[in-house]
Formats: sequence, structure tokens, C-alpha cells
Amino acid sequence: MQCRFCKTELKHVFIDLINSPASNSFLTQEQLNEPETFYPLKVYTCHNCFLVQVDEYKKSDAIFNSDYVYFSSFSTSWLAHAKRYTELMTERFGLNEGSQVIELASNDGYLLQYFQQKGIPVLGVEPTANTAEAAKAKGIESVVDFFGVRLAKDLSAKGIKADLLLGNNVLAHVPDIVDFVSGMKVILKPQGVITMEFPHLMQLVDNNQFDTIYHEHFSYLSFHTVKQIFEAQGLELFDVDELPTHGGSLRIYAKHKEDNSKEISANVEALLKKEEEKGLTGPEYYNNFQQKALGVKLALISFLVEQKKGGKRVAAYGAAAKGNTLLNYCGVKNDLIEFVVDRNPAKQDKFLPASHIPVKNEEYLKAEKPDYVIVLPWNLKDEITEQLSYIKDWGGRFVIPIPSLQVV
Repeated sequence: MQCRFCKTELKHVFIDLINSPASNSFLTQEQLNEPETFYPLKVYTCHNCFLVQVDEYKKSDAIFNSDYVYFSSFSTSWLAHAKRYTELMTERFGLNEGSQVIELASNDGYLLQYFQQKGIPVLGVEPTANTAEAAKAKGIESVVDFFGVRLAKDLSAKGIKADLLLGNNVLAHVPDIVDFVSGMKVILKPQGVITMEFPHLMQLVDNNQFDTIYHEHFSYLSFHTVKQIFEAQGLELFDVDELPTHGGSLRIYAKHKEDNSKEISANVEALLKKEEEKGLTGPEYYNNFQQKALGVKLALISFLVEQKKGGKRVAAYGAAAKGNTLLNYCGVKNDLIEFVVDRNPAKQDKFLPASHIPVKNEEYLKAEKPDYVIVLPWNLKDEITEQLSYIKDWGGRFVIPIPSLQVV
């Protein structure tokens, strides 16, 4: 296997989470008695460019199909984040009714709706037909396709180019990151701006966030490596923000290399230095992550077995992809966790892949009154524990599994 950026042969395993189905491949009642397809979930570190990457065992067109169940609009904190972003970008870059905003992986229009409300022209590019339909229902024009050089050239030939080209949590999802970034170069106006948000590899390692590894995430990115990838395609990073979202993310700002209208922020050099001092540009930093994950696995299994022996009932909240990684790596099934609650109707009355834990609505939680609720999307723990604070009325407690098990 070669690095998908620099083509160096990959020999160094970052972590092996054994085998797992695709994390969003929810099951119907009828499918419970059918075989499931499991794929290796092994992640490598390139010791040349330090791109951390999973082998593409699960083809992207099979993951992002017409029944994709992730809709961005079901998280109120994520919607608030999107709205703040539109305010910031509109003010900083002077966007108006003469501008063109294009979002890559626009999902259900969760973000573009806020630009649209300001009268700024928008276009979404979204490979999953059902989420794109939800965006179109909001009046947001959407192209149902995978983004890359081919689509960028097609859109450019029609006169469609971006003043602001954005993508939230998509850069890690693309199997061919070079083609994806090359496409951004093609579709960006001469003085246009690119912003991309993605989980920061430094936070993943330092805070033991191994559950953010799943087949939909092909790459795990440091600022050091992303800078190399963009520069190789003629794009220059001129600013970066460190964000609290998804357990710690980066928002990078890019422009054409030949665009001299934007100054390079001091943030760029500061973050490069921070990563270097942390060790991200050396091989030792990426060692021993397997052992850190094993510690979480043993703690969670011990907790669940202890509660089972004590006659306590355990449920979970948030049928998120990261939760499926955690449960499947730990080997947890529906005998230890009775059900999981999720606000998304597309997931309700289905079953989690591999673990076969049933997905229920919030009314079910109120009726069953479990002793413990494990918060699987720990990055939203403040939002979720506030939303479900009523479980304390019957003595219920929350369990946060990452970065180490906490009962609150």
C-alpha cells in the first residue's frame, strides 16, 4: 500500500481496530438475520509526509449511497456553529448578492441556508441523494455528485466559480485527497477563498479519540501535512483557526499561490511550530496509540459487565459513527447496552451495525428509565447532558467513555 499523497510505501501501523462494518450501515429488522460485511479497519502513518490514513477497503460510492443516514441539521450546536461561520465569513470577505458561495459535502443545507437568508447565491455539492433532496426542499440548489477535478471542470465550463469555497468535515472523507484539492484549485476564482474544517490529528492522539476512526474517514490530518498537500496543488494556506468542534478541529484558509491580495497570518507559523514541538513531524509521536485505545476498551467492558452483574440497566445516546467504532472495537452487543436513542428519524427503528443495538426515540428513554446513559457523541456531551438532564429525576447517570471513562 502506498501513501495516497506522496506515494511512499506504508509500513507503520498507527492503530488496528480489527474488523468493522461501515459505521453508518444501519440495519432493518429483516437484515438482522442476514450476513453482515466486515472490513479491516487498520490505519497507517506515512513516515515521509505524516499523513495518517486508512486503506480504502470500503469503496466510497458504497458508503455515500442514496440511503445515507447522517443529516447535519439534527445537532443544534452544529447549526449554531454553521450560523456563526456565515456571519464571520460574510463580514471578513465582504460577501454579498454578487458573490458565489459553494459548499462541498453540503449535506441537507444546514449551512448554506444561512448564506441564502442573506441573499448570497449558494450552490451545494453533495454525493448523497437523500440529503441533497432535503437541501433542495429548502430551496438550495444542489449538485448530486462527488467533487474532484472532473466536476470542477464541468462547473467552471458553465461559468460557475467560487468566491468562497467551503467544506466542513469532508477533507478527511475523500479517498483521493489530491484530486479533491486539485479540483478546488480549478473552481476557485482568482481572488477567492477556501475554508476547510476537519478534526485535528493532534487532538485525536492527545485525547485518545480513536473512535473518530472509521471507514468513511480516509485521512487523519495535521496542519503540517495539509499545508504540503495544498501547496502541491498550487494553493497556499494564509490563516488557520483552532476550533473546539468535534473534539478539536482546524479551520484552514487557502488561496491561489499567485494571489497576493491576502497576508499570511502569524497563526500559520505558530501552529506549525506547535505541531513540531508536540512531535507531529517525527515518527515517535505516532507510536503507542494502540495501547491508549486498549485502555478505553478495557474500562468500558469492565463497567458494562459490572452493571450487568449488579442488575443495572444501561442505554446509550447518539447513534453516531464514532459510537459504532467504539462499540465494535470493544465487542459490545445488545446484551450489555439495551438500546440507543437518536433524534434522527432516519435512524430510529433500525439497529446499529454489528452490535445490533436497537435505535429508539427519546420517548422510549423516558419510558424505560435506564440507570445509565452512555453519551457516544462525547464531543456533544454538554448539549446532550443538558437536553437529557431529566434522567437525574429517576437517579439516572451519564457515562462519558472518551478520553477516559467518566460517570457523571
